[in-house]
Amino acid sequence: MAESIKGLKRTAYCGEFREQHAGQEVTVFGWIQRQRDLGQLIFADLRDRTGIVQLAFDQDTDKAVFDKAFTLRSEFVVAARGVVRVRSARNKEIPTGDVEIAVEELRILNKSETPPFEIVEDCATAEATRLKYRYLDLRRPDLQRNLLLRHRITKVIRDFFDSEGFIELETPMLIKSTPEGARDFLVPSRLHPGTFYALPQSPQLYKQLSMVAGFDRYVQLARCFRDEDLRADRQPEFTQIDLEMSFVDVEDVLALGENFMRTLFKQVLDVDLPAKLPRLTYTEAMERYGSDKPDTRFDMEIIDLTAAVDGCGFGVFNSALQAGGTVRCLNAKGAAAKLSRKEIDKLTEMVKGIGAKGLAWIRWTEEACTSSFGKFLTEEEMQRVLSTAGAEQGDVVLIVADTISKHVLTTLGSLRLEVAEKLNIPRDGYNLLWITEFPFFEWDEENKTWAAMHHPFTSPLDECVPYLDTAPEKVYAKAYDLVLNGVELASGSIRITDPELQNHMFRALGLSQEEAQQKFGFLLDAFRYGAPPHGGMGIGLDRLVMQMLGAPTLRDVIAYPKVQNMVEPMTDCPSVVDTQQLTDLGIAIQKPLTE
Repeated sequence: MAESIKGLKRTAYCGEFREQHAGQEVTVFGWIQRQRDLGQLIFADLRDRTGIVQLAFDQDTDKAVFDKAFTLRSEFVVAARGVVRVRSARNKEIPTGDVEIAVEELRILNKSETPPFEIVEDCATAEATRLKYRYLDLRRPDLQRNLLLRHRITKVIRDFFDSEGFIELETPMLIKSTPEGARDFLVPSRLHPGTFYALPQSPQLYKQLSMVAGFDRYVQLARCFRDEDLRADRQPEFTQIDLEMSFVDVEDVLALGENFMRTLFKQVLDVDLPAKLPRLTYTEAMERYGSDKPDTRFDMEIIDLTAAVDGCGFGVFNSALQAGGTVRCLNAKGAAAKLSRKEIDKLTEMVKGIGAKGLAWIRWTEEACTSSFGKFLTEEEMQRVLSTAGAEQGDVVLIVADTISKHVLTTLGSLRLEVAEKLNIPRDGYNLLWITEFPFFEWDEENKTWAAMHHPFTSPLDECVPYLDTAPEKVYAKAYDLVLNGVELASGSIRITDPELQNHMFRALGLSQEEAQQKFGFLLDAFRYGAPPHGGMGIGLDRLVMQMLGAPTLRDVIAYPKVQNMVEPMTDCPSVVDTQQLTDLGIAIQKPLTE
């Protein structure tokens, strides 16, 4: 029968004891990590969220307490009262290894069956099993450290924004469905049959309304929901550090963001970030790294070979250039020893898998300089390519050509990361940078039209406004992303508040006045009553914690995550609901739930 904790109060956590506490009488609670029976001695490691302390039972221990200690097993929940003493055999592997508790009173508060896996750091048990028993998985010290650091980060966040004059406001979870780029999660209304709420993809419109309301500086740790396929850095529900500021322009928002990141990294990790973060325009980032979220912890930038191969004897290059395309490359320095012909063939298949027509290459070993296209070039033409690429003996040059320049750049951007992985290029530290001046429109190949790259309230650069109707490809936005180690950490923009410009923007996007009013009428109406200039951004808290910890997936920094198919294994949701619940909502299932 489980014993009570009546009359016992915890005096300290398990991981807090040090040699200076010797002689103190203490009471601790926790889970048994393991018990070791040495005959006349019994030791038990007691664990809580702060660490482990050793409980000791010996010839001086009351016989009833000693006998009870004999029954202890892993994951039993216990309370122990005793005196801290210096250990005869110290353990330098744990912070409390200099001391132990000589137990005088032991209570077994609850027993445990043998768990499906051992509660230890870096558990080798398959993740599917650990997620099924997530409440046990979360007892592991490494996961607990992750979530305790997340708690620390959120504390610093709230303190920082409070010190900067921000007001924390809560925005609704049940909102009007508006186009925001991803698929909404919908919630049917029982009281208004046939209508639906949406779960917010972000609090975007509400935070703008808060600026109209005069709150001036808004912040929220907002829960957001997007019905889209999952990745290592994406979950269907996530937390965003959402902020908005009135009477600001781009420089004000970026300065605030930099100050926040410097404060956070210093207080949580004791890492000093630069006084000013580097910046690249979107165009510069694509030209140099083939990505709008480049990992700048290593070099290997994209090199333009267009002039070097113009008019050469290789038809693939010439046909791409004659059609207005480009030829570009990466120079993998010192890679010839690791990138064999077989490895290069794998890279070729990789780039074909993401839409490239192929991969040309030059491999310069100690024996010879070989190439997939060398027989088509004169010696002078090959030397020009090698010189432009900055190639030396030991290097591998990887070349992509296409009639569409963007395809070349994005292919090389993906290839750059793949090569860095294969070469085990060190990627240490925290490289943050801003990406600015994003294109306002992007070409929709499927619908053969220009579509907004951001939400329709993003302001274009002042000098680009004349091109809205005549040259959409020349329009750039007052939009910015914060990138950390190749991961998009934050995204934001300055908003449009001028009604005339807003209507102009809707027309450029192909939205009629009636459509705009139907989708965004409440915000447009609010803007008629004195909307201050404003802008802001959303910072992904989950991704931020993941990057600060160096965790491989978001599941390592979220208490109860979903898996790849958007299922939570522990509770087995989503699940079938009662027919009566569907009837109450006026919903009928038209196809079988299982096939």
